[in-house]
Amino acid sequence: MTLNLGCSCSPWLFSHQSPPLPKLSETFATNNYYNNISYSLTFANFSKTLKTRVSSLSESQNGLVENSVSQLLDEELLAKVSGAKDANEALDMIGDKCGRNGGVVGVNDCCLIITAALERNNAELALSVFYAMRASFDQGTTENGSSAERWKWSRPDVHVYTSLIRGLAASLRVSDAVRIIEDICQMGVSPAEEVPFGKVVRCPSCMLAVAVAQPQHGIQIVSCAKCRYKYELISGDIVSIESEEISMDVPAWKRGLRFLQIMKQSIPSAVHSIVVETPSGMARTHRFATETVDLPAQQGERVTIAVAAPSKVYREVGPFKFSPKAPNFYAGEPMCLTNHKDGRESLLLRAPLKEGSSSLLNPSILFPLLAVLAAGDAASGIINPSLPQFLSAAAVTSLAVGATVNALVLPQLNRLPQRSVDAIAIKQQLLAQYDMLQSRIKDLKEAAEKEVWMLARMCQLENKIFAVGEPSYR
Repeated sequence: MTLNLGCSCSPWLFSHQSPPLPKLSETFATNNYYNNISYSLTFANFSKTLKTRVSSLSESQNGLVENSVSQLLDEELLAKVSGAKDANEALDMIGDKCGRNGGVVGVNDCCLIITAALERNNAELALSVFYAMRASFDQGTTENGSSAERWKWSRPDVHVYTSLIRGLAASLRVSDAVRIIEDICQMGVSPAEEVPFGKVVRCPSCMLAVAVAQPQHGIQIVSCAKCRYKYELISGDIVSIESEEISMDVPAWKRGLRFLQIMKQSIPSAVHSIVVETPSGMARTHRFATETVDLPAQQGERVTIAVAAPSKVYREVGPFKFSPKAPNFYAGEPMCLTNHKDGRESLLLRAPLKEGSSSLLNPSILFPLLAVLAAGDAASGIINPSLPQFLSAAAVTSLAVGATVNALVLPQLNRLPQRSVDAIAIKQQLLAQYDMLQSRIKDLKEAAEKEVWMLARMCQLENKIFAVGEPSYR
């Protein structure tokens, strides 16, 4: 799925191949494009090859377009139509010349009009014809009305896309060519009736596609078939965002705990507090941290925040209630943010406690607590010499049992039963395939845009050579 504008790549937008552009090694030196030009390729051959590359689709190696003579347009009419200001005026000219009640302008004729318009530097007409073709459905003709109402444009095909993008790149209209590529990659029948599929959201723990956040979605509860936990997705626009960069200085006691693998959480670099407003009008505040100081999103952008399952979401097993949230996360804690504009997915960290908040791992609290326990042991030793050992063993046993329950037993009990996620697994497999295809389309679209830029640079180089003369340029 690539625009083969400058090299022989996989034909996504082309079902034919045109003569290749001159290789960079034949035209430029390897270190500098514009300082060293290879003398093995003469100026005449370079210009001829480049013009052949950006020519119309009248020549094709696979015979799909074979210098066909148009039954609708002749040279005089084509020259007249290529000077029209928009697609409606072009249809008026075709209707007046043909004298018929109506008809459909064929794809080959559309290619000829677009190519002729670009050769006359009338890119506005070429773009107008293209968008008129995308909005056309070939629904037949009507007996009444103007020529523009009776005559219709054909639906664009690969040849129209090829002709338009090459011509725009050769005319140095790179932004328009890139926008056409964006239009091709969009899903929908026509620009006026495109229904967005939505943004694919991944599981913050497994990073697999689990749901689609459509424009009308606000809050939804989803389940992951792999980790078998539930998550809450909050989709909406960012109303306000406040960010603060925090100090990178980590206390020695925290560094020691991380060295001992007691604290495995990454060190945050910035704290963000954002307010997300859903399509229904409900707003929710989220506070989280990130590893870098870069903002994961900006005000006004649509995002989806995946949080751990809230406390109101649980499953009952007899008299017990289990919360199907991911382990080591609080209920409703932000875990991942997906930006709908650029597709970035940012894993979120737990925001540090505000000033004034206490933590048992803080030395100012931990050391006095140990001192109190030691004093209690000393006092209990007066009553019974064996009591401190008993209390210490009981405390260690309680800590070990609690750690085992929190780390091994509760995560397994909180997981959803396998049979309850079997149907979800099939849906997520299909969604994962769609997500993979979209990722490939994005990569190929970026490659196509690079080829458009390369073709525009080469055409610009040809213009420079013509302007100063080939001997002077050498």
